[in-house]
Amino acid sequence: MITTALTIPFVLGLALLLLRKRISGPAAARLGAVAMTATLTLLALVWEGSDRISGEVDVAWIEPLGARLHLGVTHLSWPFVLMTALIGLLCCVWLIAGDTSPALVGLVLVISASSLGVFASLDLLLFFVFFELALIPMWFVIAWWGSSNVGSSGHLDDGSGHKNVPADETARVAATRFLLFTVTGSALLLVGIVLVARDNQSLQLTEIDGGPLVAAVLIVLGFAIKTPVVPLHTWLPDAHSKAPTVGSVLLAAVFLKLGTYGLVIGAVVLPESFAEVAPYLGGAGVIGIVWSALACYAQDDLKRMIAFSSIGHMGFVVLAISTMSDVGIAAAVFGSVAHGLITGLLFFLSGSLKDRFGTASMRAIGRGLYARTPWIAVTFVFAAIASLGLPGLAGFWGELLSLRAAYEVGDVLSKPFAWTALALAVLGVALTTAYFLRAIRLVAQGEPSAREVARDLDAREAAVSGVLVVLIVVLGLAPGLVVGLYDSGVAIGQAAP
Repeated sequence: MITTALTIPFVLGLALLLLRKRISGPAAARLGAVAMTATLTLLALVWEGSDRISGEVDVAWIEPLGARLHLGVTHLSWPFVLMTALIGLLCCVWLIAGDTSPALVGLVLVISASSLGVFASLDLLLFFVFFELALIPMWFVIAWWGSSNVGSSGHLDDGSGHKNVPADETARVAATRFLLFTVTGSALLLVGIVLVARDNQSLQLTEIDGGPLVAAVLIVLGFAIKTPVVPLHTWLPDAHSKAPTVGSVLLAAVFLKLGTYGLVIGAVVLPESFAEVAPYLGGAGVIGIVWSALACYAQDDLKRMIAFSSIGHMGFVVLAISTMSDVGIAAAVFGSVAHGLITGLLFFLSGSLKDRFGTASMRAIGRGLYARTPWIAVTFVFAAIASLGLPGLAGFWGELLSLRAAYEVGDVLSKPFAWTALALAVLGVALTTAYFLRAIRLVAQGEPSAREVARDLDAREAAVSGVLVVLIVVLGLAPGLVVGLYDSGVAIGQAAP
């Protein structure tokens, strides 16, 4: 079932890239939505419980290396898998527009399938292969369809015969910086994987129990770039601000989670060596919380502000992981999922605003969206207050669980360090509230500007936003749907089919 779930979007994505001249953009997007719906359904049905590996597939692959096509879903990966499939589905629905490129839909499907492969891999080499497969398509999404003047469909002449505007050259620079950073991280990750495999005489996650300190350092650095952790974050703001809407959504909701999921796995399967690195990781996460909040307050570009906010939210996740406690792991997974849903919604809405105003500048958009586009304004305010951690919404539990993990200290961090990090994280919560309230004041409140816009959320935008709003509320009211997966404290290596 898992192999089918991964194969459907991957094969269709490649087909759309090859047949982009023979199919319309809306038709490609509808096919993509159907494929991702099938994938999401299969992955939801595969679940067998927290104490086992669900839907396990284990067949020979590269026998001289001991690598196997070993796939399965555990209690650690299942929330990431479901969120990735859902985000891929919503991106395809978003692209059902008259000027969408079929090639862009194809790349979205390939990225989604590759990311799902990362989360479902139980073999380290297979994990790395899927990790890299997701990288190159994202470069094309940013470089070919990204522009400071491009809306959510991402218009570019890709050889499909569609009339599009040329991509902004700065988008190619941002895409190349993204590629260089992530390839460097991948190189470090690969060396770390080799050292772990040599030490354990196995590439299977279910058989790995520890590794040398140098391997943990390399693996943490590789995933820290992808997360990203300060000071390895500098690729993120430009990549987000230049990418088309679906590119920004995939970066925030899926790509950053490849990093946080990798850190979670590292903490679980390399406990002793990871514990040596954890305090440095937690310190970097807390610095990122405060620094990114200050950076957000200085931003005028809405997409850039949301990008910087992601660094802060990932700081909470990294702090939780650094405690290496049961609460910390649960907080990291819940916080990652909550961030994916909330920030995905924020980027979809920023795409709607950019389509209407031709810019993401909050001052250029002007004030008074409540009067001009009330549904966009209300949904944006909802997403903003969810991101700042309003109780009753998903963002609240992501932050609270991370703070609780720091308060309880755990067995790795010292009490003075953990409580100092806790205090700085609380300061970050206050600063996050300040910059989101500033954004609400700049675009939603006040007297309408002279620029009037009659078009509010259309059916496509409302459907995508509505799904995310419902899930943010559901997880806010019932966090046990995710946190309950970790009550047993079962580690990936202990799960049995």
